[in-house]
Amino acid sequence: MLNHLNSLHLTLEPADNERLASLCGQFDEHLRQIERRLGVEIANCGNHFEIIGSGKPVEAAYKVLQSLFDATSREVVTPEHVHLSLQDANIAAMLESSGDEVEPLVIRTKRGAIKPRGTNQQRYLKSIQSHDINFGVGPAGTGKTYLAVACAVAALEREEVRRLILARPAVEAGEKLGFLPGDMAQKVDPYLRPLYDALYEMLGFERVAKLIERNVIEVAPLAFMRGRTLNDSFIILDEAQNTTVEQIKMFLTRVGFGSKAVITGDITQVDLPRNKESGLRHVLEVLRDVEGISFTFFTSQDVVRHPLVQRIVAAYEAYERAQVADRSA
Repeated sequence: MLNHLNSLHLTLEPADNERLASLCGQFDEHLRQIERRLGVEIANCGNHFEIIGSGKPVEAAYKVLQSLFDATSREVVTPEHVHLSLQDANIAAMLESSGDEVEPLVIRTKRGAIKPRGTNQQRYLKSIQSHDINFGVGPAGTGKTYLAVACAVAALEREEVRRLILARPAVEAGEKLGFLPGDMAQKVDPYLRPLYDALYEMLGFERVAKLIERNVIEVAPLAFMRGRTLNDSFIILDEAQNTTVEQIKMFLTRVGFGSKAVITGDITQVDLPRNKESGLRHVLEVLRDVEGISFTFFTSQDVVRHPLVQRIVAAYEAYERAQVADRSA
């Protein structure tokens, strides 16, 4: 809340204009980068800085500014340096520990505000804000993809990223569709329709078409990601349960400087051949203890579709638990 805001004053010595210019960046872009990541405001006059915000984020910004100014004695600070300094400062843990000091998040786009429903969705949005790689895992209807697209659209409108990249593995959902007519885009479009639907709702048909034409938004099958390094992008991998182990490793290693990745999926709805292990299931084991990566797990209680959908998901969860118990008995 506003009455919980406080401020810290920081004076950087020596008052070297060249070093201060390197710290702040062109048109103060480095200060804006820190503000966006931590949700604080930074004002400065010469070598005097004031950081305004709530609790832990203010302390984190103080440490990052001091660290970056120390670095200016050795090198010119770039946005990549700011990004790495935020990572080194263990920002994610500091933000998570700030508890009720942080106001509930609302994603604002030009088409309106998008509010998370329930604690788990709120935690999911907070994790996306404070981590560069995020996993949202759970049943259909819990808002995993929709909220990720909302965060991506908001980041693009605030010019925090230059591109949106939305990807899905082109795997048939238990059906053999046979030959699909048309060029490559027309062949893969049916697999990517849920991502288009979310974009159309938040940006409108005409604007989405223009942004796709200018390559600001790219909606593509996962295979198109191979061999690329994606900088200054917001990247979403949807239906990740249908990736192979090799595919999800390839995707995660595409993330470059200034980028954020969100991976969503439901490990109970894998459409891969029986002899193929789900990359999402595998990566949850491999990366569960890696610092800087967030995991949000949704359950039937988080379903925001028709109430019957919630009951259906709950029934399947109960059935699968009973099957596991019978096998282990």
